[in-house]
Amino acid sequence: MGDEARLTRRTALTFGAGGLAGGAALLAGCAPSDASSGSDSADDTSGSGDAGTDSGAAAGTVIASVSDIPVGGAISASIGSDPVLLAQPTAGEVVAFSAICTHQQCVVAVEASEFNCPCHGSRFDVATGDVLNGPALQPLESVAVTVDGDDVVAG
Repeated sequence: MGDEARLTRRTALTFGAGGLAGGAALLAGCAPSDASSGSDSADDTSGSGDAGTDSGAAAGTVIASVSDIPVGGAISASIGSDPVLLAQPTAGEVVAFSAICTHQQCVVAVEASEFNCPCHGSRFDVATGDVLNGPALQPLESVAVTVDGDDVVAG
C-alpha cells in the first residue's frame, strides 16, 4: 500500500505541475501582448516614438479633409502604412488615434460613434480613445495631426 500511495502522490504532483504550466500558458494568452505599456511610461514613449518615426516621415502629408469627418463621428485613414482613426468631436476639432487595438493589435474599425475591435470586442471612445469596454486595458495611442484649412495634416 505504501508504494501505491507514493505512486498516487507522484502522479498527482506530476499532473499538478502540468496543470500549473498549462494554466500559466493559457493566462499568458489573455494578457496584453505589450504588458510593459501599462506600467512603464518610458515604453509607451518608445512605442509612440516608433509610430512617430513613420508619422514623422509622413509629417506634413494631407491625410483627409475635415469635411469628410462627420461631427461627433470618425473615419478610418492611414499615415504612410499605419492605419489611423480620425474623429471630429466638435466642429473643427480633429483628433487622431492609432487604429491598432491595445489588447492584441487587431485593426480597430469605426462603428457609429465608437471605435470597435472586431477580434475581441473592445470598444473605445471616439473623442478620447479611452477604453469603454475591454478586454483592452489601455486607450488607443494618440497620433499628432493638425488642421490646415479643410485639410487634416500628419504631424
